[in-house]
Amino acid sequence: MAPLHFTIFIFFSFIFAISSSSFAPSRHPFDPLTETELKLVKTIINKTYPIGPSHKFTFQYVGLNEPDKSLVLSWYSSPKHTIKPPPRQAFVIARDNGKSREIVVDFSSRAIVSDKIHVGNGYPMLTNDEQEAATELVLKFKPFRDALTKRGLNISETVFTTSTIGWYGESEAETERVLRMMPFYLGGTVNMYLRPIEGMTILVNLDVMKVTEFKDRLTVTMPKANGTEYRYSELKPPFGPTLQNAVILQPDGPGFKIDGHVVRWANWEFHISFDVRAGIVISLASMFDMDVKKYRQVLYKGHLSEMFIPYMDPSDDWYFITYLDCGDFGCGQCAVSLEPYRDCPAGAVFMDGVFAGQDGTPAKIPNVMCIFEKYAGDIMWRHTEAEIPNLEITEVRPDVSLVARIVTTVGNYDYIVDYEFKPSGSIKMGVGLTGVLEIKPVEYTHTSEIKEEDIHGTIVADNTIGVNHDHFVTFRLDLDIDGSPNSFVRNELVTKRTAKSVNTPRKSYWTTSPKTAKTEAEARVKLGLKAEELVVVNPNRKTKHGNEVGYRLLSSPPSGPLLVQDDYPQIRAAFTNYTVWITPYNRSEVWAGGLYADRSHGDDTLAVWSQRNREIENKDIVMWYTIGFHHVPSQEDFPTMPTLSGGFELRPTNFFEQNPVLKSKPIKITAAKSCIPKND
Repeated sequence: MAPLHFTIFIFFSFIFAISSSSFAPSRHPFDPLTETELKLVKTIINKTYPIGPSHKFTFQYVGLNEPDKSLVLSWYSSPKHTIKPPPRQAFVIARDNGKSREIVVDFSSRAIVSDKIHVGNGYPMLTNDEQEAATELVLKFKPFRDALTKRGLNISETVFTTSTIGWYGESEAETERVLRMMPFYLGGTVNMYLRPIEGMTILVNLDVMKVTEFKDRLTVTMPKANGTEYRYSELKPPFGPTLQNAVILQPDGPGFKIDGHVVRWANWEFHISFDVRAGIVISLASMFDMDVKKYRQVLYKGHLSEMFIPYMDPSDDWYFITYLDCGDFGCGQCAVSLEPYRDCPAGAVFMDGVFAGQDGTPAKIPNVMCIFEKYAGDIMWRHTEAEIPNLEITEVRPDVSLVARIVTTVGNYDYIVDYEFKPSGSIKMGVGLTGVLEIKPVEYTHTSEIKEEDIHGTIVADNTIGVNHDHFVTFRLDLDIDGSPNSFVRNELVTKRTAKSVNTPRKSYWTTSPKTAKTEAEARVKLGLKAEELVVVNPNRKTKHGNEVGYRLLSSPPSGPLLVQDDYPQIRAAFTNYTVWITPYNRSEVWAGGLYADRSHGDDTLAVWSQRNREIENKDIVMWYTIGFHHVPSQEDFPTMPTLSGGFELRPTNFFEQNPVLKSKPIKITAAKSCIPKND
């Protein structure tokens, strides 16, 4: 493997950063669509569907049309990529006069090669433009303005967030494309989510852009603005805790290289791109094996598939809050520009994200992704040997990893999503939750005042309940462990009683009982029910000692859904019923909650696909993994929430012949108190 070399200086008042603009882009089958390509898509489609007063046509999603996997792998495996790459195409979901239209645009022919109307339930991802238009509509709506006047509130201090409303058994004809508008009041704070104006039901039909329902139950309780400030510039002393200023400098620059969207670091090579729905997409991740002197496949493609966030208050103001964030709002569309030295450390390289706006015009999110080397004081491996007479040995290798990061802010929550690559061959997916609680106003300021049997949360401040809720974050991981044909092994750890014939004082031990899943049903896993290791292996590749090469799943503490199976939100989010699913590769099965998540009926989800119970042994398979959080809010979550983290790891198991980082050279570390000379 390539050696890891960099020097770390810790000192005050010095900043070093690298811009990704110095890296020239290159063509790759998985490169995200460029601004030029998005403009071309708009031009080609508008020739067929001209936009005018009598023809409402909006771009809801524009992304790279998934290329044929066999063609991608042929291109990738060819020497210096001499084989022609697969056709480059864009996949578009549009709203066309009240219908969802799916269009494929081919760039080489500059033509539409597929065009069909979606038949079925659900609606496409919302655009920023239509959410803003709905807000402007309600702000001008007289019954709403009158309701504010009754409460003594000022329209200029009122802001909105939008909420999808889910599905609760309505027929397809009754399931209109509507948003529920949720008003908040500033009145001395910018922490809007902590001052909701409750008691109103406001529905906007997006296809006709009209308020179709308005009800006012006139509740007037509202939390105070004081104590909600979180901006450093506006906070008052005393400050604390005090942390020492520090900057990490790599004098020779970062240890990774970026060629277009291909990243090479240590023994890793992978492609990174941006998608308006998924956020970061990692593709063709391979590891260099020193023993065989070549890159070996690990991950064909991995990304966020869906996030399910149900709140646990069944009242009229809350029951509908059961978001499917990626499918409803777009985890890429909601991604934010990252702050150098705060969101990402010194030495990070930043990349922009480009997507199509509602009219097809390209929009850019600057610095939406960052890549950096992470040195956190961890140890890659070590051993001290003191048992040999007259000899003491200590060998230590500091650990370094490479992180690709994106932050998506969906309403009140900020999600930090990390893909971390380690020289040992592991890939860690991490999710951090921070931001602001979604709260419910109440009359109470103390638990002794509570009259209801269940307040559905915790009193976190005066007149403020942080409502109980869940976060389920589902990843789609198309693993190709040393090639595409893989199998899924459930290696159960079984307790055995020691045989009486064995001469030992021990009464028990555990051993392994591996079972290869033959169908999808055998591969559905609820973690925590029994002790087992979950391994994706390539049964066609073995080590010199006869072990199947593979990657093992190291999971986070399991948190599964607690809603009943026939509750409508859980029907739509049935992909959370199991922590792990294995399905055969199908390029149309990408989004765990369905391609059309908004107001979906749960009939096009991972759970439905898996009911076909297809064969998965020695096939091209996909792993789906869900990180779960049950969040009972606490006072420490107010007014902003310290980051709560979870994740999982894919770790080599018999993939290499021995420890792949055994011969890694120790990195050189230099500490300096200051870069500024002392005055005599």
